[in-house]
Amino acid sequence: MSVENHHKINTSKLDEILASYDYKKSNLIAILQKIQEVYKYLPEDAMIYVGTKIEGLSPATVFGVATFYAQFSLEPKGKYEIKVCDGTACHVRGSMPVLNAIKSKLELKDGAMTTEDGMFSLETVSCLGACGLAPVVVINDKVYPQMTSDAINIVLDTLLKEER
Repeated sequence: MSVENHHKINTSKLDEILASYDYKKSNLIAILQKIQEVYKYLPEDAMIYVGTKIEGLSPATVFGVATFYAQFSLEPKGKYEIKVCDGTACHVRGSMPVLNAIKSKLELKDGAMTTEDGMFSLETVSCLGACGLAPVVVINDKVYPQMTSDAINIVLDTLLKEER
């Protein structure tokens, strides 16, 4: 993890979140969701802190829960979160060329899923529930149906232009 992506944990913010959920073990998932909302991912230090602050929990348990659920990310997400569906319908209709076009355009190499500048993060998901529109890409909750390599390049060029 690069230094600039490593957030300094604001323990008073974490205490505020924990207090709003009564420091209850039964609220752990909601607590982790709130922390991820604040930091855009679950920083290791935050999970350790939560594990020491809630009675009956350990940091190991918090890590276990965070890694079990796909909704949680242990790595910082980009400003633009790109999800490429690779479910059966999307795969058959060409989601992999679209994924490769994204990796190429954003210069993501060696399994990196977030761009160096933190602008984009990329992940594949097993279903977005829009099989009739396959292949589907979702960027920050906006659905892009029937994507092709050319079409996704145009979408990314537009986003990149807006950022300049």
